[in-house]
Amino acid sequence: MKIALIQIPLVWEDPKSNRANIEQKINTLEAGIDLIVLPEMFTTGFTMQPERVAETMQGETIVWMQSLAKAKNFAITGSLVINEKGNYYNRLLFVFPSGDIQFYDKRHLFTLAGEDQSYTSGKHKLIFEYQGWNICPLICYDLRFPVFSRNTENYDLLIYVANWPKTRINAWDTLLKARAIENMSYTIGVNRLGVDDNNLEYVGHSQIVDYLGNPVIEPQTTEGVFIAEIDKNSLIETRKKLDFLKDKDTFELL
Repeated sequence: MKIALIQIPLVWEDPKSNRANIEQKINTLEAGIDLIVLPEMFTTGFTMQPERVAETMQGETIVWMQSLAKAKNFAITGSLVINEKGNYYNRLLFVFPSGDIQFYDKRHLFTLAGEDQSYTSGKHKLIFEYQGWNICPLICYDLRFPVFSRNTENYDLLIYVANWPKTRINAWDTLLKARAIENMSYTIGVNRLGVDDNNLEYVGHSQIVDYLGNPVIEPQTTEGVFIAEIDKNSLIETRKKLDFLKDKDTFELL
């Protein structure tokens, strides 16, 4: 599967500008990309004022994602602020080339920033299939909680979309490798750049790590689109040789 990571600065609470920047970068790509990965809250930045920017599941950004996916024949994923039945969600959308959608609501809300006061927590882990890959998408702070992301479903690819600040970027790099190694899964992390309205600085470090913790795309620090292919056959062969997952603990999430 050929994957493009889009790492950009985000314009604060300005969906139109952010969509335009992303679309301009997508339009420079050659055909053959299977999946585009965007940051967390890619239309707004990590805002704690969801009432100012929230969209619905029939809103402009989702229609835009569906239109791009159909026109370019790829899947596209990232999170944005969604209003549903009076509740606000930090919701990751995975839009297939057909326009069909799977979504995941962030389970671990970032209490340090008051996200738990502004948003409703998701309850369920999502695993779905795309091009023969079992994929588990998660959001930012979820990265710190290995029990929730534990590979009990035999997924092949973990995706983390994030607004992860410079002050804790070493943790981002370390935890992405840890999640890849312990779950024997390719792991993608896509982070933003720039400074937000809370004066937090973001330095990217978007990357792909393989199932043994080796870099497929090294942590990136500049604006751009970073492309790589991942190989499921090599993942399967390595799991056969090093079948660490068969020894994992069993547990229940309450």
